[in-house]
Amino acid sequence: MQTLSRRIFSIFIWVFSSVIGLLTGMIYAAENNANAATVPIENAIATIIETKVICREPGKYLGQGSEYGVNEHGHPIILKRVVESDRYLGWATLARTRTGELIVAFSGDRDAHVCPWGKTQIIRSLDQGKNWTLPQTITSTPLDDRDAGIIQTKAGTLLVSWFTSLAFELPYYEAAIQHYARHGEKIPPEIRNKWLGNWVRRSEDNGQSWGEPVRTVSTAPHGPIQLRDGRLLYIGNGQWQNQTTVTVEQSSDDGRTWSVIATIEKPQGSTTRMCEPHLVELASGKLLAMFRYEPKDRSKCFLMQSESSDGGKTWSLVHSSGIWGYPPHLIQLRNGWVLVVYGYRREPFGERACISRDEGRTWDLENQVMLAGAPGPDLGYPTSAQLEDGSILTVYYQAKKLGEPTNLMSTHWRLK
Repeated sequence: MQTLSRRIFSIFIWVFSSVIGLLTGMIYAAENNANAATVPIENAIATIIETKVICREPGKYLGQGSEYGVNEHGHPIILKRVVESDRYLGWATLARTRTGELIVAFSGDRDAHVCPWGKTQIIRSLDQGKNWTLPQTITSTPLDDRDAGIIQTKAGTLLVSWFTSLAFELPYYEAAIQHYARHGEKIPPEIRNKWLGNWVRRSEDNGQSWGEPVRTVSTAPHGPIQLRDGRLLYIGNGQWQNQTTVTVEQSSDDGRTWSVIATIEKPQGSTTRMCEPHLVELASGKLLAMFRYEPKDRSKCFLMQSESSDGGKTWSLVHSSGIWGYPPHLIQLRNGWVLVVYGYRREPFGERACISRDEGRTWDLENQVMLAGAPGPDLGYPTSAQLEDGSILTVYYQAKKLGEPTNLMSTHWRLK
């Protein structure tokens, strides 16, 4: 009886917190939406309904410009308070649950694109994306938690994926090395060995509590999907048999354990890294996967694709979709069309979408949809869900103005 009472009390606290968060988020959204993009975008096959900021995290600690001293006892004191700028948010995934709730998972509370501080966070909407709760942190490891995929399985489980990183120590990011060198020195080898890798985490109570992280071989920005046969399938980048490759993993126990069932080879003769894939199971049963691909000739950064007709065990030769942009997120709409959304990191910068009416055999390249413009190239990783009325909500990250930290934004749109 005592356990039941505690359970009921726990559910009450969660519901109360969610309602308070949503109400606070409504006020917060109203403030941000006043500054949302208002420039109309014309598309031949789509109508943009609304573009707005859905999550912004103000800074809370003292930042550059603050001044410090000591008092008469030699203890540190603050002479001048300057609060840090907004936090950097990125790499989101949108999921629509069986009850119609929308949940976005992302990497939040960051200094910048590369830093040690990323946390896996979620926001929720109970009204089809009109209003959102404030961010809730669900994972904060000692390393940088980057990317965040999320799905709800047939069992009702929320499954979140992400990877941990020490990129702030890589020579490629010299500015990050200089800024965070002392922090890196404080991370001992045992912590690095324990936490560095690719992960998923499960919640069986709609996010009230989360199980222990489970290692995966793969990582991809938008995580795994669930097939009609119940298996979870995860295509991502990982180390397999002493090689860096695109791996295909499956789970037959709702995400508790994972095993590699295949790998996908790059185009013959290619030396370019193929990464950040996503996939969709189509009505015919075929699996369609797409990949980010960046050769030295930047004019040829086309999304690559591959197909499987046997549940992911074997895959066709990788070939170009003809769509310039990266990385992909795929869904099949109720009318059978396939939708891919992707970032467009060359002028004019922004978020884009493309439609296939024949399960990915051809794409409507002449009528690519411009969802939103952006002030610069730090943007993208868009992700979509079709709403009850048939319209589409696409969520992504970008800054409102050049030089500002990135926020999470959404575009609500409809195909004509």
